[in-house]
Amino acid sequence: MLYHPRAFADYALNRGTSTIINDNLILLMHLEKKKALSFITEMGKGPSSLYWSSRVDAQTETNRENRLFTPQNLEDWINHPLVLQGGELSGWPRVIAGDDTMLHWIEQMKKGNKPMEGHLPGASEKTLSQLALLGVMSDHEAITGEEILRRLDAGYTTTLRHSSLRPDLPRLIKELEEAGIEDYSRFLLTTDGSSPTFYEPGVMDELLRIVLEEGVDPLSAYEMVSYNVARHYGIEDMHGMIAPGRVAHLNFLMDIQDPTPISVLAKGEWIVQEGRVVNEPEPFDWGAYASTQQGIDWDLQEEDMHFSMPMGIHLVNNVLLKPYHIDIDGTKEALSYDHDQCYFAMIDREGKWRMNTILKGFATQLDGLATTFSVTGDIVLIGKKKSAMKAAFAKLKANGGGIFIENEDENRRLELPLPYFGMMSDLEMEGVIDRHAAFVDVLKKSGYPHEDPLYSIFFFSSTHLPYVRTTAKGIYDVHKKSILFPTIMR
Repeated sequence: MLYHPRAFADYALNRGTSTIINDNLILLMHLEKKKALSFITEMGKGPSSLYWSSRVDAQTETNRENRLFTPQNLEDWINHPLVLQGGELSGWPRVIAGDDTMLHWIEQMKKGNKPMEGHLPGASEKTLSQLALLGVMSDHEAITGEEILRRLDAGYTTTLRHSSLRPDLPRLIKELEEAGIEDYSRFLLTTDGSSPTFYEPGVMDELLRIVLEEGVDPLSAYEMVSYNVARHYGIEDMHGMIAPGRVAHLNFLMDIQDPTPISVLAKGEWIVQEGRVVNEPEPFDWGAYASTQQGIDWDLQEEDMHFSMPMGIHLVNNVLLKPYHIDIDGTKEALSYDHDQCYFAMIDREGKWRMNTILKGFATQLDGLATTFSVTGDIVLIGKKKSAMKAAFAKLKANGGGIFIENEDENRRLELPLPYFGMMSDLEMEGVIDRHAAFVDVLKKSGYPHEDPLYSIFFFSSTHLPYVRTTAKGIYDVHKKSILFPTIMR
């Protein structure tokens, strides 16, 4: 989410979070397998312990899925020692419907004693039971105490989430206490890949603080981010306790009720002593990986700015999109500031196809935005003025990726280069937090009405969310699993 894994790991380590499990989706999308596996090996040589979760589906409708999720690719990921789990499994409806290929990958994970993480928002008791029988062992999508109890009853390890999209932890703990839960040995905690500014108060230390303030026994609370995690992922021989042969990640606290450590050891080396950072990790060398990226080698054409589709997409909250009937003239050079409808185009990163429509509910005074920050890495253009959208794209192309906003009002402009795969900044975490805050500020001034614009643009293509999505194949109806309007070849 704008930061890269080592930048986040170094920031988290100073606050006592020394072991992190990362999602490999961006690596699958942007690096060939050999480079990607080399990347995770090299990135793991820093002071933090960095592990990975391997996707078995793309979380979107893409023309490349059959090339990305091949048996040889996935087998090498699944068998890699730094890969601890499969998932998250956003394509679980395909498994229930009888997709033998996806079921095979779940079975392969189980053979390797690696759990499969679900993505099961709102799942019924029946669905949870079906997926438990098929091999799903854990899930982090519960948003009520009742949903948590359903997962426990189905035998799941249940992760309590507190994230920029779902800051639910205080309420979840209250509802668990009301339900009479006293044993927290099957619970973990997660921030679920939150937006940068969410981490200003801390990382797992902040989640621990919330749990402790809600009255959970301190031993149970600390085990949710240490031993419970190590046991679930089968790495308790390396992590999760202070004992011979374990990795020497140690936090020293002033008080058990204050989880932010005063001193931190990582892999036996001092990182923080008496509140002062004494060991700055070596910067990660991106040369061998960033250099493999292709720039944007095509230009916008006049027809790329044609918006004549009868059906638009309506952003009803941070991430949910519904279809709506377009009632404005999309042939004009600019749209009025008097409503919340903008031009929207998604164009293939390689310039092969495009999808144009009108987006409602995103902004009222946004002249032009261009970004490569999407699940697929394809280019998204949004705005009221076609000229400003073109200008934002020109800056995007010159920088090779990022988020660029053009407006007549200079207070509503932004340049946020993302040199790594068009997805990640080269700044340290503190710098990314500052740039993310500026991005949110610009969009709020432009009339963005929701809480998390970063996830809004990231998830336009994510088919694990209802109701419609903009994908490489066109506007996709998630419920009916059908294309409503196909993309146009350029």
